[in-house]
Amino acid sequence: MKQKTTEQRGPLYPRSDRPGLVRGVGPLAAPFPEVQKIAVLRGGGLGDLMFALPAVEALAAAYPSASITLLGTALHAALLTNRPGPVQRVEVLPAAPGIASGAEDPEAVEAFLARMQRERFDLAVQVHGGGRNSNPFLLRLGARHTVGTRTPDAAALERSIPYIYYQHEVFRALEVAGLAGAAPVSLDAQLPVLPEEAAAARALVLPGRNLVTLHPGATDPRRRWPASCFAEVAVRAVARGCQVVVVGDDADRSLAQYVVDLALAEAGPDAPVRSLAGELGIGTLGALLQASAVMVGNDSGPRHLAQAAGAATVGIYWFGNVVNAGAMGRTRHRVHMSWVSECPVCKADVTQVGWTAERCEHDDSFVAEVRTADVWADVDQLLG
Repeated sequence: MKQKTTEQRGPLYPRSDRPGLVRGVGPLAAPFPEVQKIAVLRGGGLGDLMFALPAVEALAAAYPSASITLLGTALHAALLTNRPGPVQRVEVLPAAPGIASGAEDPEAVEAFLARMQRERFDLAVQVHGGGRNSNPFLLRLGARHTVGTRTPDAAALERSIPYIYYQHEVFRALEVAGLAGAAPVSLDAQLPVLPEEAAAARALVLPGRNLVTLHPGATDPRRRWPASCFAEVAVRAVARGCQVVVVGDDADRSLAQYVVDLALAEAGPDAPVRSLAGELGIGTLGALLQASAVMVGNDSGPRHLAQAAGAATVGIYWFGNVVNAGAMGRTRHRVHMSWVSECPVCKADVTQVGWTAERCEHDDSFVAEVRTADVWADVDQLLG
């Protein structure tokens, strides 16, 4: 049911000061009228999708008769297609600067945009960064209404919030949803596991043992905790009677096997430690994470997926990334932070982040100082 509005205040209709109404993350604007088709632009990785899903859920609640199309990646499509949730369809973005990675193909971009224009979206929502590339792309969809984030040099949308790097990505996306009158429904992505995925995951779990999953990878090598530290967690988990599985994508295969080799060298060759990196479909990975007693990982997609699937997690973070991507609760999610503010090699200031910040050439870990004993203490407590 649509909310009634009071007097107009500038370009928005803030409703958060009215009794009985849910307060949004930012201004809660008036809903747009007669919205039946919504497009949400969010490319990037697995974690990026998890951060956007609460905003998508808010839009679905605010516009219950509308269909929602995610303009995302092939990985997003593999995860969400035929899965219950607020997204009805995923359209895979073409490779374009600042939109999706890959070899640029201007003809594919034009064909994609022409096809999306024929959809005649009523509302297009940009939760894909500061807008330098994404806002012009969004505007070319031809939607009746547009909302999103915007840096000062980005193209203007109908309604926007300033893009300031240090903001939690879930709250950023929810603040954008508020521009369309959508109040928060939840603060965490929630990913239902399909029965066939759950069955496949059960076949990988040893009976009578708690499962501890580890993810030692991260797209940015500076966010990776040392492999030896993950191996030590594995050894301690085995000593506690657990099974350990190291997960990741194709790019993580060698790193995952290295962790396993280190753990087996200490715990013995018959210890229940194995790598499944690169061997699981994304849905089965979600189910395996859901079946885990605890998941330990860097600030990367699988940790965020584990949280969405309902697993307890222990995350290793650089302190700046906690602002943008840290788990909010502490009952089932623990966060261990390093406080490195300078590159370990050249001492460059690493707190200046974002697209315009200079980055030194070094990839040394920012999180190596996180103590294994502290991480294990949380794993042990969550297992209990």
